[in-house]
Amino acid sequence: MDRAASVGIMGWMPLPMHVGNRDSLREQIASVATHPALAIWEGPDEIVHNFTAWSGLYRKKGVYQSPDEWRRQTPAAVAYSQEQASQIMPNLREAVELIHTLDQAKRQIWINEAAQSDLKFVRQYMDWIDITGCDIYPVRDGTYDLAVVGDATERWKKVGRNQKPVWMVLQAFSWSELGEYYGHKTVAYPSFAESRFMAYDAIVHGARGILYWGSHYLKSPEFRQSLYALTNELATLQPFLVAPEYPKGQVAVIELDWDAPQRGVRMSMRRAGDEWLIILVNEDPRAYLGIELTGLDELNGRDVELLYGIEKAKVARGELITRIKPLEVKLFATSRRWESARRAGRDFEK
Repeated sequence: MDRAASVGIMGWMPLPMHVGNRDSLREQIASVATHPALAIWEGPDEIVHNFTAWSGLYRKKGVYQSPDEWRRQTPAAVAYSQEQASQIMPNLREAVELIHTLDQAKRQIWINEAAQSDLKFVRQYMDWIDITGCDIYPVRDGTYDLAVVGDATERWKKVGRNQKPVWMVLQAFSWSELGEYYGHKTVAYPSFAESRFMAYDAIVHGARGILYWGSHYLKSPEFRQSLYALTNELATLQPFLVAPEYPKGQVAVIELDWDAPQRGVRMSMRRAGDEWLIILVNEDPRAYLGIELTGLDELNGRDVELLYGIEKAKVARGELITRIKPLEVKLFATSRRWESARRAGRDFEK
C-alpha cells in the first residue's frame, strides 16, 4: 500500500472474510482502513467455486471420487457444499459487518468468482456486497471462443440481479506458465487483438470494471508490452468508459438470410462533454459488410473517425454505415485525441 501511494495509484486489500469476526481479521482491516492508497476491499477469491466445482477438490483434497461429481450433483458433492456453505456464509456476513464497523470511509466490498460459480450459493451473499463479477481466461493451446467473455459478463449481471456493478478479470498469462497441474504445455498468450477484443466485449456487455490476473507469471516481455498498450488505450478513453450508456444508439446487421449473425455485432455509445465514442464489437468469426448504426441524431453533421484506423464518415439522418471484420473491434470518435500515444505492443501476435 505504501508503494502504491508513493506513485499515486490505489489498490485493493484481499481479506479472508470466510473466517468471520476474528481478531486476526479485525487487525488486518484496522491496519489499512485509513490508508490513502486503499480503494476497495476484496473478499475471498472464487469462494463458492472453491467448495463446489473446483477440480482441486478431487485432485488434491480427495473430497470427491471423480472430478465431475459437482456437475452430476452426486449426493457426496451436494452434501459437502451444503456443509461448507453452512459455515462460510455466516462468517462472510460477520466479516462484512466488521468491515462496515471499522472502515469509516465506507469503501465498497467486491467478491470475484469463477465464471460458472453456483448461483444458489452466490445469491446467499450477494445482498451483503457491492460489486460482483468473475474471472475468465479463454486463450489456451488449441481452439477457443473469445466471445465467452461477453457471455460471462451477461451471466454475472443476472447473478447480481442487474443491480450490482460487474467487474471482469481478464487474462494476463499463458496457461503453460501455471505449472503441470493445469496440463497445458504449449505457450499461448492472447495476441493484442485478442486481448483488445476481450476487453471491449466485456465493456459492450455492461462490465463496469476490468482487471488483469496472471502477470506475475508471464515470461514474455512482448506480451507484457501488449497489455500496457491496451490498458493505456483504455485509460485514454476513461471519460467515456465511466459515462452512462447512451440508450438511443442501435446496431443492425443487414445481410441475406443465409448470412444471419450468430452472436452478432454489439454496440455501446457514450458521451463525455461534447465528445462521443461508439464501440462496435463483432462477436462472430466472420465478416459483415452491411452494418447500420442508427439513433445517432445528436451527431448529425459531425465527423466521426475510426481510432487507430483510416475510416472517416459524416453522420447524416442519425445513421452511420460501416463494415466489420471477424472478431473485430471498431472505435469511432468525434476526435482523434482519444487515441493513445503509446504504440509499442499493439503489433503483438503471439
